[in-house]
Amino acid sequence: MIRIGNGYDVHKLGYGIDLWIGGIKLDYDKGAIAHSDGDVLIHAICDALLGAAALKDIGHHFPDSEVQYKNIDSKILLQKTVNLLAEKGYSIVNIDSVVCLQQPKINSYIDKMQGCLAKIMNIDIDRISIKATTTETLGFVGREEGIAAYAVVLVEKNN
Repeated sequence: MIRIGNGYDVHKLGYGIDLWIGGIKLDYDKGAIAHSDGDVLIHAICDALLGAAALKDIGHHFPDSEVQYKNIDSKILLQKTVNLLAEKGYSIVNIDSVVCLQQPKINSYIDKMQGCLAKIMNIDIDRISIKATTTETLGFVGREEGIAAYAVVLVEKNN
C-alpha cells in the first residue's frame, strides 16, 4: 500500500537566534523563534510523514508544552518520527519540499541538507527534493518576518 502525506510549518524570525534548515545551521543574523530549534523544513517533513501513516501530527507526538522538547535538535524529532513509521511498517519512498524565505539564499546549502536528512532517514539522497522560493517581498515571508516550509511525502507499507 502506498500513501501520501503533506506537511507545513511556519516560524517567526528573530535576531540573535541560530537559523536551522534541513538539519544544517545557516550563517544568518536571524533565526526561527520556536520551542525547539525551529527547523521548519524538518518539522514539515515530520508532519508529512506522520500524516501519511495516519499518526496524527508533530504537536501530538512532541508537544511544545513539554520541557523535554525545549530547544531540542529537530534532527532528533525526525529520527523519532522515522522510528514511529518503521514500527507501523512504513518505509519512505520520496520527499518533495519547498522552503519559503526571502533571505538568506539557501541554494548553496541544499546538498548538505539532503545529505543530513538522508542519513537520518536512511534513504538515498536522490529521494529527497528540497526547493527554495521567495515570495517576491510579499507577506510575512517577503518582509522577512517569518519562514515557512511545505513537504509532500510518499510512503509504502511493507508487507
